[in-house]
Amino acid sequence: MNLQQLRYVVEIVRHGNHLSAAADALNTSQPGVSRQIQLLELDLGFEIFQRTRNRIIGITEPGQHVLAIAQRVTTDIAALRSLKSDMNSGNRGTLTIGTTHTQARYVLPSVIEGFIKRYPQVRLILKQGDPEEICSLVEAGEADFSVGTETMREFPGLVQLPCFELPRSIIAKKGHPILDEPELTVDIVAKYPIITYDMRYSGRWKVMKVFKDRGIDPKVTLSAIDADVCKTYVEMGLGVAILTTITYDPKRDVELQARDASHLFPSSMIKISLRPNVYLRPFLVDFINAIAPQITVSVLRDALREAPSRAGMY
Repeated sequence: MNLQQLRYVVEIVRHGNHLSAAADALNTSQPGVSRQIQLLELDLGFEIFQRTRNRIIGITEPGQHVLAIAQRVTTDIAALRSLKSDMNSGNRGTLTIGTTHTQARYVLPSVIEGFIKRYPQVRLILKQGDPEEICSLVEAGEADFSVGTETMREFPGLVQLPCFELPRSIIAKKGHPILDEPELTVDIVAKYPIITYDMRYSGRWKVMKVFKDRGIDPKVTLSAIDADVCKTYVEMGLGVAILTTITYDPKRDVELQARDASHLFPSSMIKISLRPNVYLRPFLVDFINAIAPQITVSVLRDALREAPSRAGMY
């Protein structure tokens, strides 16, 4: 067996068991990937993937253990490469961050501005996606860490540290009757068409759970992964939006008005997600600390030190 074969296992799973997609990501051919997996299975003496008519449909139970080891090995190699690069470059290098639109647009700008002034030789790369996608980027070694809200799927192989909460507000077009209600309730909000986040975001399923618990089936006219897109349709008068308060900017959103709804709908927790074997480069630690001052280098080291026993279980 070799490192390349382990990478193939990781990429196949990451691309939903689609050999062609994994081959494209690896810049190789589908028959080549299939052949290497067969050789690895022959070497191990058991099948890693479940197949039907020569098509991969899932992963076997022993394959789960192979996947866990393959993920650790490939991310360890990525960590070693980062270490080599950093030892030769000082405060130079590349910092790749997985992030959602809300964080990239409303949380990170001031952090990035200060970071660039302090580390002008560091190249920053932001990779955007939904909360699960950005955690997958970290898991695959394609991002150093991610900044995003909770995920519906668990990522036991990552270390996740809470940063801060984002409360919610009702965003409506100026003059909308909901802004004049003497007391805002869930029943009143449900009277109007609702614009909110896509189901992949905690902002959607947390809000919908509140309605469901009250036996209410609200009319969701539009959902999107981008708060700015949601606000565009609110401006058109197509409904009211239930968004995180931070996404309302009175200087820019001159046609809109926000009303606090933190007493009606739970907040979303912003989390930093890292691989247990990540190399804590000084500028990586400083970036995280700028987002969440309570996450110091000692907090990070303690969290990573405790991680191996958890990561080895998945």
